[in-house]
Amino acid sequence: MFKDVATTGKSTMGWFHGFKLHIVINDKGELLSFCVTQANVDDRDPLKNEGFLKDIFGKLYADKGYISDKLHKLLFVDGIELITSIRNNMKNSLMLMSDKILLRKRSVIETVNDELKNICQIEHSRHRSVINFMCNLIAGIIAYQFLPKKPAIKFETLNTKQLVLY
Repeated sequence: MFKDVATTGKSTMGWFHGFKLHIVINDKGELLSFCVTQANVDDRDPLKNEGFLKDIFGKLYADKGYISDKLHKLLFVDGIELITSIRNNMKNSLMLMSDKILLRKRSVIETVNDELKNICQIEHSRHRSVINFMCNLIAGIIAYQFLPKKPAIKFETLNTKQLVLY
């Protein structure tokens, strides 16, 4: 049905045909922004779109697929600090301990994706038109926003003076 619209792309799970849903969430599991692209679009491309990250600032934790020095500088100008882990062939770089801990908590985004797919049922192949596909996707995202309990990150910093040297 989507012969002229859907494309074939590759993810960590292998090849797939269809679309990608790019989402930005906060530490409470709430969706801040989302974007749908064809499967063959680079993951970093939506971040370059001004509308996708509108009114978002602070730190953006992403996986290794978003590593790009050019993108890092582009986002930094807009008040967004892109934080990713490093690839195996990269040199180590200094990182705040809180950033390192929050990078490990990226599994929350996978939990959000899982809830969108399984509870809100945004993933199936029975659509007969692009409009039907988009209506189902938007309805699933709205349903997710109304879920009473969303996956969240519980991260609190404790300010002590134990490590302060005088």
